[in-house]
Amino acid sequence: MLKRILVTGGCGFIGSNLIRHLLATDRELQIINVDKLTYAGNPENLADVENDSRYAFLRGDIADSAFVESVLATSSIDAVINLAAESHVDRSILDSGPFIQTNIVGTQTLLDAARRHGIERYVQVSTDEVYGSLGDAGFFTEETPLAPNSPYSASKASADLLVRAYCHTFGFPGIVTRCSNNYGPYQFPEKIIPLFIANALADQPLPVYGKGENIRDWIHVLDHCRGIEAALRNGTPGEIYNFGGCCELRNIDLTLTLLKSLGKPDSLIRYVADRPGHDLRYAIDCTKAEKELDWSPEVDFATGLGETIDWYRQHEGWVSRIRSGEYARYYEQQYGRRLA
Repeated sequence: MLKRILVTGGCGFIGSNLIRHLLATDRELQIINVDKLTYAGNPENLADVENDSRYAFLRGDIADSAFVESVLATSSIDAVINLAAESHVDRSILDSGPFIQTNIVGTQTLLDAARRHGIERYVQVSTDEVYGSLGDAGFFTEETPLAPNSPYSASKASADLLVRAYCHTFGFPGIVTRCSNNYGPYQFPEKIIPLFIANALADQPLPVYGKGENIRDWIHVLDHCRGIEAALRNGTPGEIYNFGGCCELRNIDLTLTLLKSLGKPDSLIRYVADRPGHDLRYAIDCTKAEKELDWSPEVDFATGLGETIDWYRQHEGWVSRIRSGEYARYYEQQYGRRLA
């Protein structure tokens, strides 16, 4: 029985939603959240649970072996869910160093400490980007060869392979999950949906790469959280599980949908130079997760997107506080103009 779970990167988008989900669905569970609080780690994301006696926060770096050792040595942890990661392709193109340090060295540090302390379960939360790019047809399965095309996805693929190696070499109880593009509340506004919502609400341009032909499969973050929990509780050590939303959209179609939903004109669209090595299409086959974990996506995209838009409308202060700091400087560097 898993009672004490270490979640790394829990102040980020997916991590904060996962912690909230786990606390709501298991009253016996205790969670320790470790986060370095880099630019996308925001303690405000968990303000509603910070006084819950079942929740504790520790600020620290998963690549710091002494820190990780101290946490596992004193906390009686049963399981680890690793979401700590540098996670934006554009940032990895500008500087891959932090991605190597956190995503690879950090994972290796966690794995070594988890082995020493006999952790019962370890879930490595990864991405469909490790598979590379699809053409017009086909889907990523767990058997698709890894072909990462950005420094970010290469660092995540490296971490996945470390988990695989530890499972094979040491009999380590590791599981890897790979998911398509997430959306929902608390997502840092460098990602397309929250960025475009915030920009549109402020009547600022929406920068679309190339012609907007790139296709992504969209999954609501709570569906992803349910998948992670299912893998944690019912997954087979050494296995990989893919989670997707069965909702493929071209970036331009997503952009037009957002503008229509917000009552904003298409003239806000600004086509910008395409990202180097931009993958054309991602699409996930979830058959294995459906059969082995009894999981499937539940949130309809139209409903989920509407609720997400409403959340950002109601939390403009949260967005404003983020956009006035670290991200504002990055955005200005990347796009040559200031945020609203």
